[in-house]
Amino acid sequence: MAADYDFSLAAGRACLLVVDLQRGFCERAVSDGLGFESSVHFWQRVDGLVLPNARRLVTAARAADIEVVYTVIEALTADGRDRSLDHKRCDFLIPKGSAGGQVMPQIAPQGDEIVLPKTASGIFNSTNVDYVLRNLGVERLAIFGVYSHQCVESAVRDAADRGYLVTLVEDACAAKTPAQETATAEGMKAYARVVKTEALLKEIARAGASAA
Repeated sequence: MAADYDFSLAAGRACLLVVDLQRGFCERAVSDGLGFESSVHFWQRVDGLVLPNARRLVTAARAADIEVVYTVIEALTADGRDRSLDHKRCDFLIPKGSAGGQVMPQIAPQGDEIVLPKTASGIFNSTNVDYVLRNLGVERLAIFGVYSHQCVESAVRDAADRGYLVTLVEDACAAKTPAQETATAEGMKAYARVVKTEALLKEIARAGASAA
């Protein structure tokens, strides 16, 4: 019989991992300028659901003294020579210091919150995020962002494989189609607890109250 594990952000040390909610993907003018193609569904979901929910989650986490860590796709160089082979093969480049690599202003990092640039889908494969989270004492992760079926799924799987208790916030994620979002929400149940924003906000509020 499987043991019961406590995924609650109120128990143990927790962190929000915000995946690629950056101007290069979530601000249409910047995204278009980089030549990225998305869908009407994606833009409507990002503007109407994902960014508002992400803002609420980040605000609540800060109030509860829960770490917020951001990842963005951004090269370490202007010409992208440090990119992964996959990004080079696809001619996929967000240069160092460019607008496309900036976190969306609605949820912009505050103070010394950590932002980790990467040039691959998986943050655990392409950055020292595991080392950073261990040093922070993090045991539980709540993950959300874009795209659901790509970088978000990679983060969830890799975090679970490394022994984190992972929560996927399904209505703070977006993909190009509803089918992709649904597939992620269902498929990731094998690796994570899948919840909606409202439920997690209540949990974070309880964490803040108990820590006060």
